[in-house]
Amino acid sequence: MALHFSSDEFESRKASLLAKMADRKLDAMLIFAQETMYWLTGYDTTGFNLFQCLVLRKDGSTDLLTRSADVRQAEQTSNIGTIHIWADRKKKKASPAVQLRGLLEKLDLLGSRIGIEYDAHGLTGKDAKTLDDSLKSFADTEDASRIIPPLRAIKSGAEIAYTRKAAELTDLAFTEALPLIKAGADEGKILATMQGVVLEHGGDYPANHFSIGSSESALLCRYKTGRRTLDAQDQLTIEWSGAFRHYHAPAMRTLVIGRPSPRHLELYEIAKEALLAVEQVMRPGHVIGDIFDTHAKVIDEMGAHAHRLNACGYSVGARFAPNWMDWPLIYRGNEYAICPNMTLFAHMIIMDSDEQVAMTLGQTYLTTESEPESLSKLPLELIVR
Repeated sequence: MALHFSSDEFESRKASLLAKMADRKLDAMLIFAQETMYWLTGYDTTGFNLFQCLVLRKDGSTDLLTRSADVRQAEQTSNIGTIHIWADRKKKKASPAVQLRGLLEKLDLLGSRIGIEYDAHGLTGKDAKTLDDSLKSFADTEDASRIIPPLRAIKSGAEIAYTRKAAELTDLAFTEALPLIKAGADEGKILATMQGVVLEHGGDYPANHFSIGSSESALLCRYKTGRRTLDAQDQLTIEWSGAFRHYHAPAMRTLVIGRPSPRHLELYEIAKEALLAVEQVMRPGHVIGDIFDTHAKVIDEMGAHAHRLNACGYSVGARFAPNWMDWPLIYRGNEYAICPNMTLFAHMIIMDSDEQVAMTLGQTYLTTESEPESLSKLPLELIVR
């Protein structure tokens, strides 16, 4: 069995979730988010692209309803108590949601109070509607999507160790690729080197693609298809992350190839000052929204309001495709209190579309009782190649 945490840690996680369920008077939870299943049981799969559900009852028992392709996956990677198979059938009355209802009936949950984790990539809108229809006269249900994210946001010692390893891979990937970043370099070679380094040193594929863009595409902060060769005078934006046991530690940089323009230098100073400023509020006694407000205040006062975004980061941890972004997100008005042992990715993104100049600066932090610790050891200086 390929479990990456101790049985005591899994029991502690389950106990914390059962306590929250008791507060809400829930008899069971239907769990659909793959990251929740991994956190709670170790279950590790990409099979969440099709219907699967982990049932956690208030007595602590776990039952997984999944397809036949994932039975051995669950047996080898998880501590799930009982695994059930739903069969692919054409008839509407045999949908997986209907088969789930049959399982819940066998588990003596008729007439019970059930919390449902709707906010999950593993539960499509269509399946959610079918699920609601199938449970309409079966049980009292409620949206329980916000019970688990706060539990996952505070990392254990083992989780922090995995995140530190991910950060080491983040730094190593960039360090190994840096000599390749110069005029005439192919973006594909840079990406291949960075991802290859992570895998070669025991890491995982990340939950989403590394983002890379040069010239006008340096102003993008999402992955897109298509590669280009760097010009003698160019700019390159990369957002990447090492991943270890699915834990992430992203970083972000904009590099200049050739001579940096005055605008590059100006935006870099703004981004660096904003990032250093948010470190002062990324600590207990503040809320997540304070991080955004601080970043916005610096950027706005330095004249770049029109070029910033409406969020400046998010929590990171064990995540699965399609994205490594986790809860909570860093945006205005988010009142979630900052606590020790959170892992937060803060990114200063300033994209001047008028002058076609990009600038980014971001790294992952571990919150403590006082000042945050940057898990990346890469320098913050503007890199010119």
